Amino acid sequence: MSAESDPARLGTLAAVVAHPDDDAYGISAVVALHADDPGFRFVLVHATDGELGSISEGSGASRATLGAVRRKEDERAWEALGREPDRHEWFGYPDGGLAGIPFDELTERIATVLKDERPDVVVTFGPDGIGHPDHIVISRATTEAFLRLTGDGGGGFRRLVYGAIRQSMIDRWNQKRLAEGLEPWNPQTIYHPRGVPDEEIDILIDTSSVASRVRAAMLEHRSQWGDMNPEGVTEEQKLNSVSRETEVIAWPKPRPKRLLSDIFQDL
Repeated sequence: MSAESDPARLGTLAAVVAHPDDDAYGISAVVALHADDPGFRFVLVHATDGELGSISEGSGASRATLGAVRRKEDERAWEALGREPDRHEWFGYPDGGLAGIPFDELTERIATVLKDERPDVVVTFGPDGIGHPDHIVISRATTEAFLRLTGDGGGGFRRLVYGAIRQSMIDRWNQKRLAEGLEPWNPQTIYHPRGVPDEEIDILIDTSSVASRVRAAMLEHRSQWGDMNPEGVTEEQKLNSVSRETEVIAWPKPRPKRLLSDIFQDL
């Protein structure tokens, strides 16, 4: 926990994502950091069951069962992390099909949950969706729902946060890919990750103290991440890969004048 965050005043964090395992990166470490803080409540919304995702060998999933399998994987992941959501909503929309859902319908469903919970902080994807069309739609709908509810006199809605990958991280990944004879990630290609300029990052969180718990949670997503223990990668390197989280503050504006170290800091 940040020294500048009062655990008695943290309140509610709501995360709105598209697929099971979207929550593994970007928010599970934050939840682990605040798991035992008084007053902390965690609400999680999944728009789809992720039934069109990949199927790793040995996961026990089939195309017909993948959605149900991924729900269970996500639930086990939070159990492994040691802090399950206080409220977990599954909308059940078709994987890969969020763009086909009436935008007002999706926005209203998100707004209904948020209005009921009055979260202090809401986190979702940024406008680029880190390369995935479903992420882009969920970002737009969550942002619209959040902005509808700010200032209505009911409390909460103090910060809207977008998960983000630093461009310097993308650059390092691409250098490694090139060294291995692979094509670099291309931000113009669907599903390829996008980076945010480092200077636009508002929150940099040291999650090293909970990295082992984050790794344990990630390992539960067996259908998607069959090779979580690649040959030649040390345990230290695996933990280091989940020892930092970066976010952009989308609301309120202007942006903070300094880099924050906690999602609740300065609220």
